[in-house]
Amino acid sequence: MRSSKKRSRSNQNRPRTLGNIINRVFDSSGPEGKVRGTPQQIIEKYQMLARDAQLSNDRVAAENFLQHAEHYTRMLAEATKEMAAEQEARQQQYQQNGGQNGGQNGQNGQNGGQNGNQNGGGYQHGGQQRGDQQG
Repeated sequence: MRSSKKRSRSNQNRPRTLGNIINRVFDSSGPEGKVRGTPQQIIEKYQMLARDAQLSNDRVAAENFLQHAEHYTRMLAEATKEMAAEQEARQQQYQQNGGQNGGQNGQNGQNGGQNGNQNGGGYQHGGQQRGDQQG
């Protein structure tokens, strides 16, 4: 049987990824029972519960609901920030590689078509010539 120390160490080495939590459905166990939905829906629900608690002069419950809403607001903001950074990195990589590889792929496609016509039995796949030459 594995020791718990080994398990916890291996978990620490893994990078923490949030995944796509923007559309993920959560079950939140708050003071009024379970709240289920996407982070945005949970935020709105807790804010509504906080307003209701304020109207009934329950400041402690209102603050508690606002803290729950703030937790999901922070999670959502962190996920949005991470997704924007990933998208920007992909866009920069595309701009760096797109100009160089884009022209080359076009040339390969043209040459591949010419070679295919010359050999007569070839087919193109991904801009490269792949043909069976028969003698």
